[in-house]
Amino acid sequence: MTEIGLVSCVKTKQEESATPKNLYTSPYFEKMQAYAEQYHDDWWILSAKHGLLDPDGIAIEPYDETLTGARVGQKREWANRVAEQLDEEGLLSDDITLVLHAGKDYYEELLPLLEDNNVSVEIPTEGLAIGETQAWYNERL
Repeated sequence: MTEIGLVSCVKTKQEESATPKNLYTSPYFEKMQAYAEQYHDDWWILSAKHGLLDPDGIAIEPYDETLTGARVGQKREWANRVAEQLDEEGLLSDDITLVLHAGKDYYEELLPLLEDNNVSVEIPTEGLAIGETQAWYNERL
């Protein structure tokens, strides 16, 4: 079984273009990234603007877009795009577990699309408040 970490983007970013894994600069993102690198076979970034990003992919410009507080229709559109991208990357097979390191705004519309496939899904910090989530990462790193 292959574990793939899906780490959500964050608001705090570099001021100039950078590879996806270097664009996001908050301590919270750094914890999620460190966890994903340590405990998963591979990891990707869930970007509110770009969908699924390869952490080592081409440099992207900073942006100010989030799914937090977005309309359901916008989240659904984004989730459809991400599900297509996951499929294109071969990440929706029955020998893969997707581990979501993201808030509810990033997975609530995505989960039903993932359930339509044979992929397993885990959300280790589901239901935790932001402080509890950060403590969860601190305890494991």
